[in-house]
Amino acid sequence: MDKYECPCGYVYDPAEGDDGNGIEAGTSFEALPDDWVCPKCGAEKEHFYKI
Repeated sequence: MDKYECPCGYVYDPAEGDDGNGIEAGTSFEALPDDWVCPKCGAEKEHFYKI
């Protein structure tokens, strides 16, 4: 699964998920809820880019 980076530098890694927001490890970026935002700066998913 691909990693995605926010302009602020936060990297969403599907292998880790986003435990602080209830996103389990193994959740692909595409499978994140539409209202999920960067846990570091609050940017919406549309601002992330694949790395």
